[in-house]
Amino acid sequence: MDIRKLSAITIFLCFSIPSFAGGYHLKNRFLDKLYSIAKDFSRIDTDYIEPQKYNYAVMLQNTNTYEIYRVANSLHQSVDLAPDPSYKIGPYFGWRWIFLGYTLDVTHLSSRNKRKGIDLSLYSNQLGIDLFYRTTGDDYHIRKIDLNDNQKIDVSSLKGVNFAGLHADIRGFNLYYITNHKKFSYPAAFSQSTCQIKSAGSPILGIGYTHQKLSMDWEALYDVVTNHLGPVEGLDKARLDSAGISVSRVKYDNYSVMGGYGYNWVFARHWLFDISLSASLAYLHTISEAEKQQNFFRFNKFTIDGIARFGVVYNNSKWFAGMSSIFHTYNYHEREFSTNSVFGSVNFYIGFNFGKKK
Repeated sequence: MDIRKLSAITIFLCFSIPSFAGGYHLKNRFLDKLYSIAKDFSRIDTDYIEPQKYNYAVMLQNTNTYEIYRVANSLHQSVDLAPDPSYKIGPYFGWRWIFLGYTLDVTHLSSRNKRKGIDLSLYSNQLGIDLFYRTTGDDYHIRKIDLNDNQKIDVSSLKGVNFAGLHADIRGFNLYYITNHKKFSYPAAFSQSTCQIKSAGSPILGIGYTHQKLSMDWEALYDVVTNHLGPVEGLDKARLDSAGISVSRVKYDNYSVMGGYGYNWVFARHWLFDISLSASLAYLHTISEAEKQQNFFRFNKFTIDGIARFGVVYNNSKWFAGMSSIFHTYNYHEREFSTNSVFGSVNFYIGFNFGKKK
């Protein structure tokens, strides 16, 4: 399986603890206790949430991924970089609480782009988790640039120009708890394993961890600028060398605690609109290349990150269709180098359930 062509095998395990043990008497007390705990995780207020009536589901989904990086150096120069979006499409098959899917990246069928990514989201009534892994390719384009030059020259011609000097790698997870889980259903908005029949909201609490590596080649950026604009006063590699930022590299761990609120608005029969916003206080453990060689660590950074989710769903229990999205923001700031990044995906889907539960 060529991951360069597939970009990602997106697997959604959208779970709301099933009644797979329903109808069976568990004689062992320990297993009875575990089953009782599992049932409590899926306990809902049926005036607000309607449980799934079917065992199986088939779905066709289109996934569109986006990302953008803004990087700046100590010379107060900055550039916004983003690749072309990736458009993927593929079928999914679900059994009760498990959805397995296979999506083909139709935008990079014949390219040798090194971009890789996996996004995995799991939803239950009480708990949810996001797992993600992304490695950038070499297909970034300049979206905006500020050279902090004395001439204030027109840089509009640089918009859309290819740039291969940015390399980034991010992996991590977010784990969150839904406090009002008996009335508010994340699965209704993002996995269609339940139906929200009356509007409700809930505070959301969570923790997260990410590991990021990023490298920015400022000399390569200068080459791109001079190739398109000619020599620019005050813009030369000697300044980069004197500032010690010819190539900026950073590697850090991000530990966060988060809080937010989600709301499911049932604005018409079988229709649902969801919005969920969370902010996190993140503690950064940074390792520079010099410090790594000296086995020396610095613990000195706090920052604010965020997660946003949106969804619109039509679900009459038999047929469902809709749109969902999730976006992450991360920030890193040092005197020599700073970056702000946003990445996420937007999904469009249609499907139906079958095999009614007895």
